[in-house]
Amino acid sequence: MAMQFLSDNAAMVHPAVWAAMQAADAPDAPYDGDYWSRALDERFSTLFERPCAVLWVATGTAANCLALATMVPPHGGVICHREAHIEMDEGGAPGFFTHGAKLLLADGAGAKLTGAAIRAVLDPIRKDVHQVQPHAVSITQASEYGLTYKPDELAEIAAVSRETGLKLHVDGARFANAVASLNREPYAACAGADVLSFGCVKNGGMSAEAIVFFDESLADVARYRRKRAGHLQSKGRFLAAQILAMLDGDLWLANARAANQAAQELAAAAGQRLLYPVEANEIFLNLTPAEREALRAQGFTFYDWGVDAARLVTAWNSAPGHVTALARAIAAL
Repeated sequence: MAMQFLSDNAAMVHPAVWAAMQAADAPDAPYDGDYWSRALDERFSTLFERPCAVLWVATGTAANCLALATMVPPHGGVICHREAHIEMDEGGAPGFFTHGAKLLLADGAGAKLTGAAIRAVLDPIRKDVHQVQPHAVSITQASEYGLTYKPDELAEIAAVSRETGLKLHVDGARFANAVASLNREPYAACAGADVLSFGCVKNGGMSAEAIVFFDESLADVARYRRKRAGHLQSKGRFLAAQILAMLDGDLWLANARAANQAAQELAAAAGQRLLYPVEANEIFLNLTPAEREALRAQGFTFYDWGVDAARLVTAWNSAPGHVTALARAIAAL
């Protein structure tokens, strides 16, 4: 059997999530009128210690793109890193959901934005109808290279966004891993955001993500857009139940800590091969094609990442024996 380090999307569904879905298999109001869906606002407001409005959707792409569609008109733009998931891995969905908005690409080490990088995109844009005007900034927490935004970095981005009249979206596909790494209260990992895509699927969920609106007025727009996009499921209680199960007893954090701990074991074995610091559950290594094949011959699965690199991803259920075996195999190369 393969030892899986390909993606946390390939991880098993947590037993508590299965149990919660089974418990939700009872008559209730359809769409988002059920007990579980109606509980989301209060539960997330408690988690983040401020009022929130929360909608469920089935995928991270839908979460990101519906969030952006509430803030950006068809003629507008979104500033994001050129390696952001919304640019590289969502098949043009941001443009589809926003009916034409443009992604305005910025640079930054480790796929992270800075205030200066945002201004570098903004400054050349004339304030006239001949150029796309930015309406929002989108950052990824943790980034595409597994790096976390620290509170001071978030504060800088939020300040630039406010000063320039831009909304701020946080793609939190691995938000739990970022919070676990920062070891701060949850809101510290997204402070200043208007909307957060709160990832569950990579962290032990099955088919549910949460869009958390700190600007609650945007949620009213999103409800209509969710229906129009075909994402208002008639039995939404099964999605809401998954999300609530992740919040119960801070399961979302426990799962993320387990994944992060496994990543740290691999990072320690990798030493000078590391391409980026390991701050969440992704490990990027310098590995030649021959070295990658040597690891695969031992039963390990992972993605190639360019000519001489690989990406390894740990998950909430990464088997300790598999992690230790991979760490030893890397050290032995």
